[in-house]
Amino acid sequence: MEIAEYERESGGESGYDPNMVPDSVKSFVVHMYRHIREKNVYEIHQMCETSFQSISERLFKETPWPSVEAIAPYVDNDHVFCLLYREMWFRHLYARLSPTLKQRIDSYDNYCSLFQVVLHGVVNMQLPNQWLWDMVDEFVYQFQSFCQFRAKLKNKTEEEIALLRQHDKAWNVYGVLNFLQALVEKSCIIQILEQDKHGLEQFTATDGYDYSGGSNVLKVLGYFSMVGLLRVHCLLGDYHTALKWLQPIDITQQGVYTSVIGCHIATIYHYGFANLMLRRYLDSVREFNKILLYIFKTKQYHQKSPQYEQLLKKNEQMYALLALCLSLCPQPLLVDDSVSSQLRDKYGEKMMRMLRYDDEAFGIYDELFSYACPKFITPSPPCLEEPLVNYNQDAYRLQLKMFLYEVKQQQLLSGVRTFLKVYSSISLAKLANYMEVDEPTLRTILLTYKHKTHAVDSDGRIISNADIDFYINNDMIYVVESKPAKRYGDFFLRQIAKLEGVINDMDRVKLE
Repeated sequence: MEIAEYERESGGESGYDPNMVPDSVKSFVVHMYRHIREKNVYEIHQMCETSFQSISERLFKETPWPSVEAIAPYVDNDHVFCLLYREMWFRHLYARLSPTLKQRIDSYDNYCSLFQVVLHGVVNMQLPNQWLWDMVDEFVYQFQSFCQFRAKLKNKTEEEIALLRQHDKAWNVYGVLNFLQALVEKSCIIQILEQDKHGLEQFTATDGYDYSGGSNVLKVLGYFSMVGLLRVHCLLGDYHTALKWLQPIDITQQGVYTSVIGCHIATIYHYGFANLMLRRYLDSVREFNKILLYIFKTKQYHQKSPQYEQLLKKNEQMYALLALCLSLCPQPLLVDDSVSSQLRDKYGEKMMRMLRYDDEAFGIYDELFSYACPKFITPSPPCLEEPLVNYNQDAYRLQLKMFLYEVKQQQLLSGVRTFLKVYSSISLAKLANYMEVDEPTLRTILLTYKHKTHAVDSDGRIISNADIDFYINNDMIYVVESKPAKRYGDFFLRQIAKLEGVINDMDRVKLE
């Protein structure tokens, strides 16, 4: 009834009226406004995750929500609530429709106003972590989307070119980075996390919420902004700076970032990708293994979440990145059996072909990297003079070229590793003969192997990625194969779970 009434009063689906406010939207904004004033985090979360999605599905599947001017009278024209409503309004627009250039610029202005209030005003609110993460996540996504949109100049209208000239500061990379860094600094989140490690703060224990009547908004936005900065710098191809921003968060432990599944996945995805590009393959493999195992065990609980499709997509991308890591740095013992089984099903055949390092193998490396990498951006404003050309693929092509250059450098190393796995000691002359090279060339290859299987970690220490190592003494190569300590815990846990399943099945059988 309400849908028919809404369509009739707004002139049908195509005749969207931004000033038309259906009863369900009135009720939504009035209740949301009341819950925000009362700091009722649970109800706010339910309204964002359930009510907003269901109303969008019923009434606004192909149109925006009513304008902020239309709903403002129902919420006492409250300035901060109107900024929050517009943030949700633009998020819905980006998810369901294709925003115009003017709407992209307006969304940036709204984020500027909202973050200015948080940074310089008095914000006495408690908002759900999910919503605060969505703000940072959407802010970075819209920046990325704008950079891609701006770089496609070929089919831009004269009006769009004029708007780009007029609003050259909109979604400027320095503005985006400044807001995220300002949120980190103003929130003092780095100092809070340091004190949290020593038991002087309860930030992690309370998931960032303030149970003494204060506000969690600035602190939690500052926390999520560190993940936002990790993501932005990955999009720019600056992996060292990306990982530097994540250092205050201990990703080996549970934390506020794990309380929101979208944040958890985005953190590990970008952390793992940055380490892959820096040749820290072991760090990537360990974290990809943990998050993929977590998703494997828990994804059924997120099926009704609006982020479920994104979760599945990132899951597939991380399997592709794990396949790249294990092809460049074979470390199968670091991967759990469940993850290893899934990986074999998805990429087993391709991983076998990647080990050959021929043209077909390079094609597979290219394919997996292109599928799984972030959507890189060129942050600098374009030249708006004729002729107008598209350059939205330039940053991606550069990162792909750098990655494939690294893969080509590893071409000879696969042969070395094959022989070193077979022998515990072998003379240089014998190995040179097997590899059909002279001894000086072999020494160069062995030095390259040493270099390529070592990386510099975040503390500046040189670490080994190899599962085998060697040293040379009097023209003899001696191989030292690392033997990790056997872990029995996972095996016993799996067997216990199987046994419990069998017992449950037996209990259900009715004996005659």
